[in-house]
Amino acid sequence: MHLHYPAALAALLAGIGLYGVLARRNAVLVLIGVELVLNAANLLLVTVGSQPGSPLATGPVLTLFVITVAAAEVCIALAIVLVMFRRFGHVDLTAVPDLGDDHGDDDDRDDHDDARDGAGAVTPAAPASPTAATGARP
Repeated sequence: MHLHYPAALAALLAGIGLYGVLARRNAVLVLIGVELVLNAANLLLVTVGSQPGSPLATGPVLTLFVITVAAAEVCIALAIVLVMFRRFGHVDLTAVPDLGDDHGDDDDRDDHDDARDGAGAVTPAAPASPTAATGARP
């Protein structure tokens, strides 16, 4: 097989992956774009490593290393995406203000300070209608 076809396919995969990383706001789609770029690199490594005269078959060995790193990267990234979804209800990367603890919001900090001091205790919200408080059906 000629080297041009796998190289062209790798370039196509890398281009699609870069488009996914740069143009998408959804974290899962960005992650898929990163995986496409890594798979393009794997394809190129295997192609070059399978050529006659390649010493020590370094292409396939490096491909195994890239697959291992990609698996670890996917595990960590999916955990972050899951935390984002549980915390914010979406996985839009442009709308996430902070992934840390509640240090960024002053209102939340004031509520925690008041709760520690014993002042400003939070009372449960009033029911929306009088029938909801009694449990009676209208």
